[in-house]
Amino acid sequence: MQSSAVFSILLPMALVVIMLGLGLSLTVGDFRRVVSRPKPIVVALVCQALILPVICFGIVYVSALPAAIAVGMMLLAASPGGSSANLYSHLAGGDVALNITLTTINTVLALATLPIIVNLSLLFFYGEGKVIPLQIDKVLQVFALVLIPVTIGMIVRNSYAALAITLDRPVKIMSSLFLAGIVVAALIQEWNTLLTWGPVIGVAALAFNLISLAIGYGVPRLMRLDRRQAIAICMEVGIHNSTLVIAIAMSPTLLNNPEMAIPPAIYGLVAYVTAAAVVYVIKRGGSPSAPVAA
Repeated sequence: MQSSAVFSILLPMALVVIMLGLGLSLTVGDFRRVVSRPKPIVVALVCQALILPVICFGIVYVSALPAAIAVGMMLLAASPGGSSANLYSHLAGGDVALNITLTTINTVLALATLPIIVNLSLLFFYGEGKVIPLQIDKVLQVFALVLIPVTIGMIVRNSYAALAITLDRPVKIMSSLFLAGIVVAALIQEWNTLLTWGPVIGVAALAFNLISLAIGYGVPRLMRLDRRQAIAICMEVGIHNSTLVIAIAMSPTLLNNPEMAIPPAIYGLVAYVTAAAVVYVIKRGGSPSAPVAA
């Protein structure tokens, strides 16, 4: 499987533009509100770091997937949320400040949880352990893709509020077009992979994605978080960083196993489509309710 230009080049470029647009809708007060109410962060981290790996292991075990594919799925479950979650949350009316906070925290947390979960998976499915070095460069890339353009957008919002409000709707439309283009390009780029491996891994990847989205929305609502926060956690938990997983799986200095990169490649395609469908359903269901105390 060849590395996809969509994920390695076009997607990061598009995300920079998209994150810049997201920054136009945020203020410093949004982040103060998130930090002052830690309950949504705790709920999201429990879902992301504890519940999802267990569920993914169950899916892999029941599906009786080959060892390399099984490890690839577990690697995906251990990965932090993808940057695209911020965009989907924005389009669905979620709490984007919460998304960005969770992306940052989850990425740092993954430095510890990802090697542990993956090494345990290697031990279980292969009968031997391997060491996965910390992906500091990937962490820095996530920070650059998310925090820098968002910060620039926030500076524009705070310095030129009228301009930011005027640009909000056209930028949102442009973001949607960007996202549609990414989905189409990804389908074209990975079409052969999808045809070859889709029937084998597609069901497991789809099941994991749908369960992740359901848990990401359902658990926060059960914990009495408001709808905007639930939407944000739904996208953060439901859209894993498949780009990071592919890089770890295929890197000659890490796992060096292209077969392990197949589940995240297929998952990435599935997640873009299902998340878009979730956004559509949420938007059809009406505006998010007003925030409540967490």
